[in-house]
Amino acid sequence: MTWRRGRRLGVDVGDARIGVASCDPDGLIATPVETVQAGPAAIGRLVALADEYEALEVVVGLPLGLSGREGPAAVKVRAFAAALATALPGVSVRLIDERLSTVAGQAQLHASGRTTKSSRSVIDQAAAVVILQSAIDAEKMRGTAPGELVVTTEGNDA
Repeated sequence: MTWRRGRRLGVDVGDARIGVASCDPDGLIATPVETVQAGPAAIGRLVALADEYEALEVVVGLPLGLSGREGPAAVKVRAFAAALATALPGVSVRLIDERLSTVAGQAQLHASGRTTKSSRSVIDQAAAVVILQSAIDAEKMRGTAPGELVVTTEGNDA
């Protein structure tokens, strides 16, 4: 398999905010899109963004512990990803290991001269960029879609 041409969205799910990033159809670079407030309207906003960007796929960061084990945060993200997959028939939703994505995003923001305080509004987007870029790089290197496909109970996964 080669690169599957098309835009993708990267999603960093947090308790308060959800960072969103996108890439160009050729997967050259991931860029920040917006920060969505977590809550009842979040899935609807992500569906609207997937439609707006004509997303082939949505890559959701799965927060694993440093040991690789899943904790309570991963359980929440799996449930969120399943709800998103159900709301996006025809669009693949994949979970990808996001260990240290927030740390990497914060480091990139600091390197660009942003302080921790001035980064709060965009740190989730920066983490989503790291998640998406990592998925792009993995697919291009391996030639297969990265991470774990989210399969919905309705069977309408892509």
